[in-house]
Amino acid sequence: MRATTPMVVRERDAAAMLGISTAALRRWRRERRGPAFVRMERCVGYRVGDLEAFVAGNTVRSSEGTKRQTSPRSEPVAKAK
Repeated sequence: MRATTPMVVRERDAAAMLGISTAALRRWRRERRGPAFVRMERCVGYRVGDLEAFVAGNTVRSSEGTKRQTSPRSEPVAKAK
C-alpha cells in the first residue's frame, strides 16, 4: 500500500505546517483572516491545498521594493522660538 498525503489535516498539523501556534490559527479563523477551513460537525480541518495557497498568496518578494513609511509621529518636531 502506498502512503498518501491526507486531503484534510487537523488543526494542530495545519499550525505546524505554517509554523505557528494553534492559538494563532484559531485567532486567524475567528478574525476571518487565515487560510480557508472546513468544518465537519464539531471538527475543524484544513485542506492541504488551501494551506499551500494561503502561503503562496502571502509570499512577499524582497525585489518588490516595498518601502517603509514613517508615521507623522516619528518626524522631528520643530521647536518654537
